[in-house]
Order: sequence, then structure tokens, then C-alpha cells
Amino acid sequence: MSDHVVLHVKGRVLVGPEEVRDELWVVDGRVTYDRPVSAGDVRTVRGWALPGLVDAHCHVGLDQHGAVDEATSEKQALTDRDAGTLLLRDAGSPSDTRWIDDREDLPRIIRAGRHIARTRRYIRNYAHEIEPADLVAYVAQEARRGDGWVKLVGDWLDRDAGDLGACWPRDAVEAAIAEAHRLGARVTAHCFAEDSLRDLVEAGIDCIEHATGLTDETIPLFAERGVAIVPTLVNIATFPQLAAGGETKFPRWSAHMRRLHERRYDTVRSAYDAGIPVYVGTDAGGSLPHGLVAAEVAELVKAGIPAVEALSATAWGARSWLGRPGLDEGAPADLVVYEADPRDDVRVLAAPTRVVLWGRVIG
Repeated sequence: MSDHVVLHVKGRVLVGPEEVRDELWVVDGRVTYDRPVSAGDVRTVRGWALPGLVDAHCHVGLDQHGAVDEATSEKQALTDRDAGTLLLRDAGSPSDTRWIDDREDLPRIIRAGRHIARTRRYIRNYAHEIEPADLVAYVAQEARRGDGWVKLVGDWLDRDAGDLGACWPRDAVEAAIAEAHRLGARVTAHCFAEDSLRDLVEAGIDCIEHATGLTDETIPLFAERGVAIVPTLVNIATFPQLAAGGETKFPRWSAHMRRLHERRYDTVRSAYDAGIPVYVGTDAGGSLPHGLVAAEVAELVKAGIPAVEALSATAWGARSWLGRPGLDEGAPADLVVYEADPRDDVRVLAAPTRVVLWGRVIG
């Protein structure tokens, strides 16, 4: 769409969970609710409009083997865009994807730098693999490289124990999180198990990815501290397959993974009921494809989160949490249009009729 064409979105504009307007205009790539005095050429789009969706846990520039080339990274980002996912929190990638920032046809990315893991305690070729004495230095490095986030691997398979185990001593994570905060970055951590959570939360962490190990003992602590979770239920669905693959060599780990999977919906619902902030993330880019946000929202609803709250976890609430605007007056025009009200049926999210990015209609 050329810059002089004004976009008119007409129907229902979901500015917030309860705030609905009949129309908005896009002028010079930005949202306005005032009809332009001289509109010139106008293109009208009709339907139900939401702010561009958020995937708060994905990995552009990464596949199951490690870093990928720019062509693959571009394909990943385009897949998210076409699904209506226009803001990505990249929760760890070994690739330099800064070139994407110069592309107005690709989603906006908030980066957490590269994963920081304990030596031989994560997926090969993904992370900086270090020991606790170096944790503060590497957190500082990734805080400077990222966009306000740092990603730790909080627990992983401990081969000696044959089960999931915490990766970092308490004093190391306290010092590392303090350093990240000093540099203006928030910290999140991959955590499957129960044992890693208390130390990380009491050390001041801001978010936990997956959080399958939440229990009645740690849920109140998360709620009290306001620590968010990104459950990635579409990824947790793969636990039985992972468990089967490790059954012979690590039977304790396999049994543990199955238990975490079996109670996944109860865990997420209990966290939500306790007031823990819950956001949508898919973990796309490792073994999972991109473009799964609609499926993850449906999983949150299946777990018992009300539809409008599950929508907020990928729209209004998620954008606010990440410090990005929604469909506010003067905001960049990143929005998605649907044929029906997604508050009535979140499955609508799987079929956007129009995607508007940087004020331009895509496709």
C-alpha cells in the first residue's frame, strides 16, 4: 500500500477486552480514531480487529540443530506474520537477527540474546555453556546484546542424577539477576522441574518459561512476587514423546516428564486462579514450527482460562507487559482482522482475513 493511501478499518475494533470501537484509520502508518480531514485514496477493511498478536516465547534464527541461515530465519518470521503474530519475544537464539529490524514486512522482535546454560546441561549448539563463576559476566554480555531481556536455562537433565536438576546455585543467580536489573534488563528462565523455582523467584527473576513444576508451595510465591509464566502448552504436549525416547537410559527423568505433562492443565489453571500473570508463547523454532499462536491460545482455554483472558495473554495484556502499544491513538498500526469476534471463539485466531503491519496491508 503506498504511503498516500489511508486505511479504514470498519466493523469492530477491540481496543481492549471491554473497549470496542466501530472503526479506526491508519494514516502514515499510525492508528487514529479521528477521520482524516482529507483522506485521499481510502482502502476499507471490514471485520473484527485486534492488536497484532504476541508470541512471548519463540526462537527466530534457530532450529533443532542450532543457528540457521538468513533465508530460514526469514521464512520463520514470515510464517509468524501470516498467522497474525506481529510481536515476538525471542527467548534465546544463537543467530544475529538484527537485520530483521530493517524489514517492514517482518514482525517486530524483542530479543533475549543467547541462552545461558550450565556446561553440558542443554541442547547442543543452542547456548553459551558456562559454569557459575562466569554467570554474572555472561548475563551482563547478553543484557547488552538483547532488547531488555536475558534468558537462563534454570534446569535440565542431570545425567549423573538421571533426572531434572537445577543448574545454578542460589548465590550465582542472585548476583546475575541483580546485574541484569542494574543494566535495565529483565530475566527469564527455562524451567521444567519443581526444584529450581524457589531460588530463582526469591533471587528476583521476572518470568519463568514452561513452569510445569509449579506446586501448591511455589504458586503463592509467584503470585506474591508478580512473577509471570509463559506455559508453552503446545510444547509441553511433546513431553510423552520425549519421555519415550529417554526411557531406557533415564527412566526417572522419563517418569518425571510424564507426570509434569499429565498435570499441565491443572498447573496452568491453578497459576491463573492465584493471580499469576500468564502469557502466550509457543517455543517455536526449536523442534516446533512457527505460526502456532492460535493453537496456544486454544490450549490456555482448554486449561480453564476464560477466552477473553487467553486473548489478552496474546494481545492487550501481552503488549503491555512487553512495553509495546496496542491499538492506541498514534501507535504504529500493527493489527489483525478476523471475520468473527475471537472473544466468542478463540479458534477464529487461526484464520485472519487481513494482517496489517507497519500500517500496510499484507497480502
